Amino acid sequence: MSTLFTETEERRDLRKAVAELGAKYGPEYFRTAAKEGRKSTELWDEAGRLGYLGVAVPEEFGGGGGDIGDLAAVCEELAAAGAPLLMIVVSPAIVGSIIAMFGTDVQKKRWLPGIADGSATYAFSITEPDAGSNSHRITTTARRDGEDWLLSGGKTFISGVDEASHVLVVARTEDARTGKLKPALFMVPTDADGFTKAPIEMGITSPEKQWTLFFDGVRLPQDALVGDEDAGLMQLFAGLNPERIMAASFATGTARLALSKAVAYAKDREVFEKPIGTHQAIAHPLAEIHIEIEMARLMTQKAAALLASGDFMAAGEAANMAKYAAGEVVCKAVDQAIQTHGGNGLAVEYGLVDMLAGSRLSRIAPVSREMVLNFVAQFSLGLPKSY
Repeated sequence: MSTLFTETEERRDLRKAVAELGAKYGPEYFRTAAKEGRKSTELWDEAGRLGYLGVAVPEEFGGGGGDIGDLAAVCEELAAAGAPLLMIVVSPAIVGSIIAMFGTDVQKKRWLPGIADGSATYAFSITEPDAGSNSHRITTTARRDGEDWLLSGGKTFISGVDEASHVLVVARTEDARTGKLKPALFMVPTDADGFTKAPIEMGITSPEKQWTLFFDGVRLPQDALVGDEDAGLMQLFAGLNPERIMAASFATGTARLALSKAVAYAKDREVFEKPIGTHQAIAHPLAEIHIEIEMARLMTQKAAALLASGDFMAAGEAANMAKYAAGEVVCKAVDQAIQTHGGNGLAVEYGLVDMLAGSRLSRIAPVSREMVLNFVAQFSLGLPKSY
């Protein structure tokens, strides 16, 4: 039977093992770390030692040799346990995928082993204040200066820069033949001269922080360029599809956690001498959410399988759909879990109110629901482009 519908025994075993690790830490660990301003370093390091962060890294570079579906399973199970790792979406999934597919042998040997064992963390930056979802308006540029590159510009809403040794930056270079700007990717040390960052105050409970970045003539060696200077757009999309798959897994894991809390409460909370879960007004919304979670998980699984098979166009369509479905259901799940708990849903001890902003983010990042609908309307339905 196709693994689109039935996961392999190896992946099911992986899910079980990761779920056990997540349960060892759990929501209280995550929430305490976030509120005390600490990172979830202990969980990250243990996940790295156990090989979970590197499941999709090729074996010759210290990884498990699996695919993005395996890494997505790790991401989902940690989120479902209440101990999510946002940087797993960024470092192993986006940066790791791009370097594994397009990096030189030297770059792979330099960057991938650290991703595989968790000893190195890398951030990814594409979003700019004035570009939004329009990647064609990116103004961060890299120009040649002898054998080096000089990087100038800025990025915003970039995750985990304070945890990363390098940031994979999406910039634009000038085509020597046409003079037009084209996308290219550079690994930039976070301690480079001319590279500064400023935190963005967010209302989300998370150990990972968001940053605005500034590049003021940052000098980079020639080998900071990842892959081919003339294949930047293809390389960029190679990272964005894994990003959407991982974001969907992050969201479905969170939705599973919210649903599990709601179901447990509906079984135990008694009003009028019977559990509130006996009432269809409580039971039916939770049943609907369960169905929608499973649909989102299945679409995520399909996207991962298509990406692993090398069908990048179909994977892009499925990854966008998976991200949309997961973003919708996680918002619905958290909201309904709070409603099921009544006033207790807003009490900190029940662990739901902290999930509100994070779940809402799933409708916005890494691509907004509206841009996904634009994509589906244009590419899936063949409707005229609206923007």
